Amino acid sequence: MWVFLSLLIALSGGALSLDKLNMCMDGKHHKVEPGREGDLYKQCSPWRDNACCTANTSTEAHNDNSYLYNFNWDHCGAMSPKCKNHFIQDTCFYECSPHLGPWIQKVDQSWRRERIVNVPLCMEDCHDWWEDCKNDTTCKTDWHTGWDWSSGNNKCPEGSKCSKWTDVFPTPKSMCEQIWSNSYLYTTDSKTSGRCMQLWFTGPNPNKKVAEYYLNNAQQHQGFNLTVLLCLAVALFSIRMY
Repeated sequence: MWVFLSLLIALSGGALSLDKLNMCMDGKHHKVEPGREGDLYKQCSPWRDNACCTANTSTEAHNDNSYLYNFNWDHCGAMSPKCKNHFIQDTCFYECSPHLGPWIQKVDQSWRRERIVNVPLCMEDCHDWWEDCKNDTTCKTDWHTGWDWSSGNNKCPEGSKCSKWTDVFPTPKSMCEQIWSNSYLYTTDSKTSGRCMQLWFTGPNPNKKVAEYYLNNAQQHQGFNLTVLLCLAVALFSIRMY
């Protein structure tokens, strides 16, 4: 019985790994399955060998008020180009990444059925993003909800005011974790650690190995919990039989 249960756990864990290491979330513009997209535009190009976004999506990710989400980066005046570049990169990461499986969760929203939660970002990415936006302005800490969409594009809600970036987000950690409702998790891990996801890279995608690391850790924890539960079940059954 124990051999059978061990094999069952191992096989189910292996199947889960294959699924979550190369998948697309169920989002508004995501492909059903990842695959090669040789014509990805500019900042989305690192994912061209294996992407969850199409070429059209990658182009729109670079446009102000694009049809992707009608989101207005300039809600508190013109966003600086260097700050906007990070949000374009963030959009490319969200739309194109095929290795976000360990952090995908089900949601019940009109525009998507899945989202990412607590994706561990490399410290350099978070700090550079905050540093390049620190002189910009915004009126909200959470950009996922609470906007005035009456015009078709997001505007600051009534009663809010535009403030300096560093007043709204005093630290890189506060920005990375709050701006998209905990989609990202701030870490002190560097890009060379293999323990954090990179928003930008050159060459082969380094994020696959990171996803594999976190998925394996989760499976080991799950396997331990299952073993403990099975032991308890057998012990209780033995006591009852006795």
